[in-house]
Amino acid sequence: MRCYGQGAPDVLVLLPGAQMHPADVEDGGLPALMPPTLDLIVPDLHLDPTGRSDAMQRLAHEVLAPLSGRYRHLWLAGISLGGLLALRHAQTAGAGLRGLCLLAPYPGSRLVTNHIARAGGLHAWQPTPAQQADPEYALWIGLCAGQPRLPTFIGWGREDRFAASMGSVADLLPQAVRREVGGGHDWPAWRPLWRDALAWMAGESGA
Repeated sequence: MRCYGQGAPDVLVLLPGAQMHPADVEDGGLPALMPPTLDLIVPDLHLDPTGRSDAMQRLAHEVLAPLSGRYRHLWLAGISLGGLLALRHAQTAGAGLRGLCLLAPYPGSRLVTNHIARAGGLHAWQPTPAQQADPEYALWIGLCAGQPRLPTFIGWGREDRFAASMGSVADLLPQAVRREVGGGHDWPAWRPLWRDALAWMAGESGA
């Protein structure tokens, strides 16, 4: 885990994507853009595409619980698979979060999104018990139920291979602010989105 800043009134926890670590976030230049009003914490949950449930437990108990009461506002952010984890946490245990910042959140594999499409779309799809237990399908179940009901910044690159599905995620978020920039599923898109997200959070914190 890496921490940037000390003693700011608010804190932002950023979850890196699959096969990413806190050092990759630093190399990507995101900590250097932080304002003095926000501490940044980047945990290393060793995320992988299988969406293991222990990542949810570790996020809740090892990362977020110790921050309770230490800050005025607690924000949760995620990149790619980290964005899926952030969304799932907010859907299932979002109490205490001020809001979300999602950079190119992974919307699930094409197997998942294609299965939902073949069922006739989200309004016709009836998830099986096995799908309800699967983190990628569970994401869409929560979105269809209007969860999470939190202020949310969501952004992605226009050339991102998951751009269409990310747009569908944004459509289902009740309090979403969306941004699209040039670029794909990579740092040239994520850095300008990060700047926009930080400006949006500053406005929400003062609201």
